[in-house]
Amino acid sequence: MDVIEFNQLSAEDAAARVTGCLGVPRWVEEVVAGRPYQDRKTLLDRGGASADQLSDDELASAISRHPRIGEQSDADNAEAAHSRTEQAGVDPTDEARLRAGNAAYEERFGRVFLIRAAGRSSAEILTELQRRLGNDDVTERAETVRALRDIAVLRLQQVVE
Repeated sequence: MDVIEFNQLSAEDAAARVTGCLGVPRWVEEVVAGRPYQDRKTLLDRGGASADQLSDDELASAISRHPRIGEQSDADNAEAAHSRTEQAGVDPTDEARLRAGNAAYEERFGRVFLIRAAGRSSAEILTELQRRLGNDDVTERAETVRALRDIAVLRLQQVVE
């Protein structure tokens, strides 16, 4: 589906297509309400800008649907399907290190470590995880929002390719 076809969908169908990108109702509403989009860049810019404005509750809700890095979700929904594809490069032999890193992050920040995993190796993810463990709460919230934005835009791009 391209942007023109996305513009022509009913509001319900358009919302169904983008909910798996970032299942935050306000984000979905804003992306759908922004139609018609002139091109893919305009759509992606809208999705990214809306993701940048997530409240703490919206951020927590979005993160709660993400599996931990290295853990494959059994959930049968679009977000889980995206996550399985995005984490394809995660090496299962790094499972113990990833599990330990996830636990350390959750203890430090009280939420699941979020990173755009698509195209990244386990080593790259672990290096980023270690760096981010040194962040203060404000810096890490900003990095988490940026990661969630990157993931949402990547998924939105896949919807309109």
